[in-house]
Amino acid sequence: MSSETRLRIWLERSGSGFRLRDAATEEPVRDDDPRIRVVKVAGVSYRLEALQDDAFAAGRRLALVPEPDNEHDPNAIGIWDEQRRVQAGYVPAEIARELDARDWQAVSVWEYVGDGRRGGLRVLLAPRDAWIGIPRA
Repeated sequence: MSSETRLRIWLERSGSGFRLRDAATEEPVRDDDPRIRVVKVAGVSYRLEALQDDAFAAGRRLALVPEPDNEHDPNAIGIWDEQRRVQAGYVPAEIARELDARDWQAVSVWEYVGDGRRGGLRVLLAPRDAWIGIPRA
């Protein structure tokens, strides 16, 4: 992707997360925009305690970690906190098959909170060279 067509996205606070806005046009970016993926993290029900870590709060950068030796799915891509201390879950299998994790970046964009606890997470997957503007807390 050339620097002229570099994707630039602003995260705009909205409820328990963020809406996406194209920084060049100021138009909303829909979840089904072909330049990005917005995915519900798979497998969080097995990691609910880990999911409570503030590293998964909306607006946090995350790490995508390929798991080629995963016995269930050699295309598995784990979603971890930026320092790779705690895992939230996985990129859904049907999306992971299409991605090379080295070419993408991830940011938490929406939390599902009930009873004061995080119970789910949506993540923005964008090309590695995309610029993502994250508001300060």
